Amino acid sequence: MIITNIQDEMDLQLDPESVEKTLSIVELIKSGGLAGQLIIALLTVLLVVALYIYFERLFTIKAASKVDPNFMNQIKDHVVNGKIEAAKAVCIQVNSPVSRLIDKGISRIGRPLADINSAIENAGKLEVYSLEKNVSILATISGAAPMIGFLGTVIGMILSIFEIANSGGQIDIKLLADGLYTAMTTTVAGLVVGIIAYIAFNHLVGRTNKVVYQMEANSVEFLDLLNEPI
Repeated sequence: MIITNIQDEMDLQLDPESVEKTLSIVELIKSGGLAGQLIIALLTVLLVVALYIYFERLFTIKAASKVDPNFMNQIKDHVVNGKIEAAKAVCIQVNSPVSRLIDKGISRIGRPLADINSAIENAGKLEVYSLEKNVSILATISGAAPMIGFLGTVIGMILSIFEIANSGGQIDIKLLADGLYTAMTTTVAGLVVGIIAYIAFNHLVGRTNKVVYQMEANSVEFLDLLNEPI
C-alpha cells in the first residue's frame, strides 16, 4: 500500500498537466462559447475602427499644425505694400488651416474690421469641425466598449447560473467553464478597447487644441496688422 501511494505521487509529479496548465488567448476566446465569441468579435471591430480613426486624424492634425514661421511675415509685407494678390498666392501655396483663415480675412480687406473678424471666426469654425471629424466616434467607443464587455459578463453569469440550476444538485466546474470564460474574457476585452479609445480621444483633443490656438494667434496677429495705422 505504501509503495502504491508513493508511485501515485510520483506519477502526479511527472504528469505535466497536473503541474501546470497554460491557456492561450485564442483557446480562451474559443472556450467562451458563441456569445462570448460574438462579443469579442464586436469589440475587435470597434478596436480596428478606433485605431483607424486615431491614426487618420493624427496624421491630418499633424499636417495642419505645420506652418512656415515666415508665413505671417510674408503676409504682413504684402499687405503693407498693398500686394493683396501676392498675399493670397502665399496663402494658397501654404494651404493649411491657418493660411485659409488668413486668406478669408485678406479677401475681406476694405470692409469694416468687424466684418473681417466675423468672416475669420466663421471660417475657423469650419476648420475646427474638419479637424474634429469622426473624433467623437472615439469618445463613443471609449464608453460603449466597457459596457459591451459588461454585457458579456452578465451573459456569462446567466449561463453559469443556468448550468448550476440544471446540474441536478451536483455542480461540475467544467459545466460552468463556458459561462465563466465568457464573463471574464469579454470584461477584459471591453476594458482594453475602452482604455485605448479613451487615450486616443484625449490625445487627439490635445493636438487639435494646439492647432486651434495656433489659428487664433495668427488671426489676432492679422487683425492687429489691419488695425495698425498706415
